[in-house]
Amino acid sequence: MAIKKEEPQLSMVDTFREFKEMKGIDRTTLVSVLEESFRNVLAKIFGSDENFDVIVNPDKGDFEIYRNRVVVANGEVADENKEIALTDAQKIQADYEVGEEVSEPVNFAKFGRRAILNLRQTLASKILELEHDALYNKYKEREGQIISAEVYQIWKREVLLVDDENNELHLPKGEQIPRDVYRKNETVRAVIQRVDNENNNPRIILSRTSPLFLQRLLEAEVPEIADGLIAVKKIARMPGEKAKIAVESFDDRIDPVGACVGVRGSRVHGIVRELCNENLDVINYTSNTKLFIQRALSPAEISSINIDEENKKAEVYLRPDQVSLAIGRGGLNIKLASMLTEYTIDVFREVGEGEVDEEDIYLDEFNDEIDQWVIDAIKSIGLDTAKQTLSAPRDMLIEKADLEEETVDQVLNVLRAEFEK
Repeated sequence: MAIKKEEPQLSMVDTFREFKEMKGIDRTTLVSVLEESFRNVLAKIFGSDENFDVIVNPDKGDFEIYRNRVVVANGEVADENKEIALTDAQKIQADYEVGEEVSEPVNFAKFGRRAILNLRQTLASKILELEHDALYNKYKEREGQIISAEVYQIWKREVLLVDDENNELHLPKGEQIPRDVYRKNETVRAVIQRVDNENNNPRIILSRTSPLFLQRLLEAEVPEIADGLIAVKKIARMPGEKAKIAVESFDDRIDPVGACVGVRGSRVHGIVRELCNENLDVINYTSNTKLFIQRALSPAEISSINIDEENKKAEVYLRPDQVSLAIGRGGLNIKLASMLTEYTIDVFREVGEGEVDEEDIYLDEFNDEIDQWVIDAIKSIGLDTAKQTLSAPRDMLIEKADLEEETVDQVLNVLRAEFEK
C-alpha cells in the first residue's frame, strides 16, 4: 500500500528526477542512491535500517517505505524497532499472532523537519558525489581531444573557462601561448591535457602549448591525416614562435609535406592564426638518423654529420654561410631540431684545408688576452680561429671544451671586440 506523498517528499524525488535527466545518471544508480539516502536517515532515527523495505520508483517520482517487525507477547518487547506487542499488532490487523511479521508503511514526513533536512543533506551530498564522478569519467575519456569553451574568469595564474554544461575548465598560465590574449565570454580552443581528481573533486586541465594541440589541429585541417594516409610522427614546439613537424605518408602517391601545407599554405593558415602566428616547418620523417637530422636543420644545407648513437649526439659541419641558418634566430632552429630528433646537435663551421677567412684571426694570436690553456681547449674541439669560435654555439664551447661559463663569455667578448674595432 503506497502512502500519500507529502510535499517535502515529492520535492526531493522531483529533484532527483531532474538530476537524472540533466546528468545522464542511469536508473540503477539513481535508485541505489535514493535508497541509500533514505536508509542512512532511517538508521539514524531507529538505530538500524535492516528491517526496512525502501521501494523507489524514479520514473513515477514516488517512493514507499515499510518497517517490518516481529509480533511478540505483550510486555516482552525488547527492541521497539524490530518487535511489536501483540495488542499493537492486532490494532493494525486483528488476526495477527505471536511470531508473525508485521509490515506497515512509514510516513517519512511525520519524523519532522530535522529528519527531512537530514535527508535533503544526504541526497545533496550523494548528488554532488555522483556529479563529480560523472564529470571525471566524461572528461577522462576525452583526454587528448580538442574542446571549445567560453572564457568565464581571467586570473594572473590561469584562465577559467566553462563548457556547454557550465563545468569549470582550467587553462594554467604555463599552458597558454605567450601572445595569447583572453576576453570574457569569448570562445577558446584547447586540448584536454589531463583530468586530476583530488578528494573526488575533478579538475580539468587544458593546454594550448602541448604538441598534441598542434597535432589535433592538423588532424582537423588535413583529411589525409584523419584518414590514416599520413601520420604525424613527431612534433617539437616553441609555443607562439616556431614548430617543427615530422610527417610520413603511407601512400607513395601522396606527398605528406605538400598535403599538410596545402596549396600556398592554405591548410596551415588557420592553424598558424590559432597559434598566434607560430611558424610551422613541416618535414618528411625518416628512420635514417643522419638524414632526419639534416632535414630537421632545414633550411640549412649540411656538409657532413658525425653521429654518436650511444650518447645521442651529432656533430654537424656546415659551410660558413649556412651556420646562422642552422642555428636560427636566438638558437631557435637548432633547439627545435634537437627536440625533434632527440639528439644533442653541435654545429661546426667548415673550413677547407689551409683555408682561412682573410679577415679571420687564429686564436693563438690572442694569447696575450686569453690564457693559452683556454685557447688549447677550444682548439681541441676543432675551432682554430676567432670567427669559427664566434660562430659556434655558446653551450657547445662550455660542454665540448669543458670551460666555465664565465671563461667562455670572457673569450667571446675578447673576440667580438677585435672585429668591432
